[in-house]
Amino acid sequence: MRLNANSLSINLLVTGLVLVMVFLLPWMDRRLCGKLGLNLEGGISRNPKAETMLKTRQGILLAVFACYLAVMAWLVFFSRSASRDYQIHIALFEDLQGAIQIEPGIFGIVRSIFTEGFQNAMSHIRIVSVEDILQVYMNIMLFVPLGYLLPYIFPWFRAKVRIRPAATCFVVSFCIENLQLIARRGFYDMDDLVSNTIGGVVGQCMFIAVAYVVTHPNWRKEMKSYRRWKRNARTRTLYPFARKMGLSRTMLLATSEEEIWDFYVMKLGFRLKKQIVPLDVPETSMLLELGNYQIEVHCSNQMEELKEQSLTLSVRHLKPIIRRLNMNGIDTGNIEQDVYTGLRCIHFSGPDQVCITVIEK
Repeated sequence: MRLNANSLSINLLVTGLVLVMVFLLPWMDRRLCGKLGLNLEGGISRNPKAETMLKTRQGILLAVFACYLAVMAWLVFFSRSASRDYQIHIALFEDLQGAIQIEPGIFGIVRSIFTEGFQNAMSHIRIVSVEDILQVYMNIMLFVPLGYLLPYIFPWFRAKVRIRPAATCFVVSFCIENLQLIARRGFYDMDDLVSNTIGGVVGQCMFIAVAYVVTHPNWRKEMKSYRRWKRNARTRTLYPFARKMGLSRTMLLATSEEEIWDFYVMKLGFRLKKQIVPLDVPETSMLLELGNYQIEVHCSNQMEELKEQSLTLSVRHLKPIIRRLNMNGIDTGNIEQDVYTGLRCIHFSGPDQVCITVIEK
């Protein structure tokens, strides 16, 4: 995407927006939310109107994101007129190589640093075309906000912050290049795919290094704990498989098959996947399934007192879950804060002394 890199106003605008976004946005966000009593780490907020205010905050962030997309659309499409011919440039960084002339070559410069000194080594580098250098700079800076705002605003990108933002930036850049080619508004340039993706990587790294650090004051403690665990866990059995594993089945004890059916199947919506009924004993075993989560229930079908049991589920949003539970006559009580993670959660009781916890993640 060929931008008007010679325009000083555009260079200053893009650079200024990126600097304001990276450093001022998380600082202002944390200060305002702190004064309003809003918890940005997923816990209970002090403000009784926290739900409404957090939705307002999300709306403001989406408005900022929309403004950024509008500026990007103007720069790459609407700031230029359509050309007569289709323009394609696939030689990787050919313009940049011509813009910077290094007389002894890269390895010669490295050798000169140790033999002639840094200042003399730099004298062998000559800038031929400032426009081509600014062009690469603009293409990188243009996608830094995208790699930064995606994990800042959307939880789906925060869940895989090392992969999803940069991959999305590559896909967006690829689509822009193809649209420019179809509309004949600029070049289809391989340099831009690489530059834009680099900008996305820079943006997501800035999110981790600046935004996450500012909005999560306990990040040092969490990082130390994680490093300590990782250092000791490398030699343990399951560590190499940790990212590919997940808890999928929990076992519960029960006394009545009818109560299990009425609560887990009729009220919560689990599906009876399999039932085993032995011939010589009154016990019944059932496998209940909901999505990727399974509950293995062993029913004795006789009156007995069971010890307290627990079942923990995780969801993205608590409010819809609470409404559906209340509709089915299940009292969830007030939203509380999980003592281990600090995240918001609800508790309700199931049959056979089962305490069910739903955590918002």
